[in-house]
Amino acid sequence: MAHLPDYSLIISLAQQMSLFLVGAYLLSKTPLFTPIVYLSPRLSHRIFVYLLFSGLCILGTYFGQPVHDAIANTRAIGAVLGGLFGGPVVGFAVGLTAGLHRYSLGGFSALACAISTTCEGLLAGSIQAIVRHHHRRIDELFSPLLVFSVTFAAEALQMLILLIFAKPYPDALALVKVIALPMLIANPIGASLFMMMISDRKSLHDKFSRSYSQKALKLAQRIVGVLPDLTQQSAQQMAEILHQETGVAAVAITNREQVLAFVGTGSDHHLPNTAITSALTRKAIEENSIVFADGVQHIYRCSCSEKCPLRSVLVIPLRCADEVIGTVKLYESKRRLFLTINRTLGEGIAHIIEEQMVTSRYQQQQALLTQAKLKLVRAQIHPHFLFNALNTITAIIRKNPPQARKLIGELALFLRTSLKQHYEQVPLIDELRCIQAYLNIEQARFGERLQVDIDIPEAWLQFQIPSFTLQPLVENAIKHGISQILTPGHLKLYLQEQSDHFELIVEDNAGLYHPPSPETCSEQGLGLSIVRTRLRHQYGEQARLIIDCLPEQSTKVRIQLPRSGYV
Repeated sequence: MAHLPDYSLIISLAQQMSLFLVGAYLLSKTPLFTPIVYLSPRLSHRIFVYLLFSGLCILGTYFGQPVHDAIANTRAIGAVLGGLFGGPVVGFAVGLTAGLHRYSLGGFSALACAISTTCEGLLAGSIQAIVRHHHRRIDELFSPLLVFSVTFAAEALQMLILLIFAKPYPDALALVKVIALPMLIANPIGASLFMMMISDRKSLHDKFSRSYSQKALKLAQRIVGVLPDLTQQSAQQMAEILHQETGVAAVAITNREQVLAFVGTGSDHHLPNTAITSALTRKAIEENSIVFADGVQHIYRCSCSEKCPLRSVLVIPLRCADEVIGTVKLYESKRRLFLTINRTLGEGIAHIIEEQMVTSRYQQQQALLTQAKLKLVRAQIHPHFLFNALNTITAIIRKNPPQARKLIGELALFLRTSLKQHYEQVPLIDELRCIQAYLNIEQARFGERLQVDIDIPEAWLQFQIPSFTLQPLVENAIKHGISQILTPGHLKLYLQEQSDHFELIVEDNAGLYHPPSPETCSEQGLGLSIVRTRLRHQYGEQARLIIDCLPEQSTKVRIQLPRSGYV
């Protein structure tokens, strides 16, 4: 059979290349595009690579051009790409499968083609392994120049194998003279064009992913703390942020009954504090589902004005504790399409807002619970202390009226200060005034059995601490410690400075501390628990409450606070 001129063979091979370019386009449209181009190690994805490129190899053989009882083809493109995407094992499997298929078709070059195709797949797979393990940059695998070079080398190897294994040698040499140049040109170009198409699609995918991630991260940073509850003020702030960051024509936020905020195109007739009239919004709230009018198949019709320029809308329900409490609405005008990225971003925004609202409500409930427990501790302390203080004053009033008047003043100071301690933080000096008033009354009751030593440097007196932090510790030391021993009691309150923190220490010489059990919620245990909770809430893991007890010798309660909080 007379062979075709070289230029005709090149044109024939170029036509075959279109098969691989169509395959590249279809691949970029499938859900498997992402795991393939990012070289997923999952077995299912490797199997898909094997099946895809083995099929392309076989089709390349079938569509090949007969030349000298052989076939000029684009089979090498599939083998090389299978190895580059799948690695050595997949590349070898693709080449072996395509080679066995070619061998089954017969011809004097069948064995040589089977061997060469297997070697091509293995060569490309080895290149992938080298790039991944030594350079650790998979982006290099998508370089059209690298693909061209590997395919060119694979085709040159095939020509050499044909000369070695194809018999008789004169026929093999004649075949190589005809097909070498066209295949060394067409196959590398075809493989590099395939990879260029995949690489461009991957770059576009990465660009949109980065854009979406950056936008979502920036949005998350800006909206933190803006929308703890659905109020008109917070909704207006949120709508303005969403309008700025998403770039859509308009943004609205509603509760279940009315529009709370509207920003953007159409704000002249979409007015806040007006009842919801949109059927789409009602549907989203009632069915707890996302409603989308894309402006093409389903056109948004404004219920407020016939001249409204908005033509598409995405309505996303806001949920809190499995209940729809409102909606976020993103609009586009009739001149702009509603992009998929806007829809995806809008749905992500709704989830962020929902999580923020749930977190805010949880924090509010925790704060209320802590305040309730704090009030309980105060309620337990005051009656007990007030009873003892009045008994002490009654006993002293006849013997020493001036001292009794002084104690009444101290009692009034203590009650007035402690009852007004509703602030989260107070200066250390204010906490010490309340404690000093308490201790003056207790010293009058215990007499010489109670010695008090307070040593706080003046430089630290303005340091802010959670209110009612030291009072429970001092009360515990006297009530559960010093009052239970017969020997004189010594109470110390002092401060120690360390390199990265300082410690407020309440120490007694009784050594009678016993950790409260879960079954007995004692006043002492509840007071310590409240102090721990408030320290953790204010300072996180940087603050600690540590109790060291030497039985019948001493109990030392240490509050560690970070120096960074001191100004």
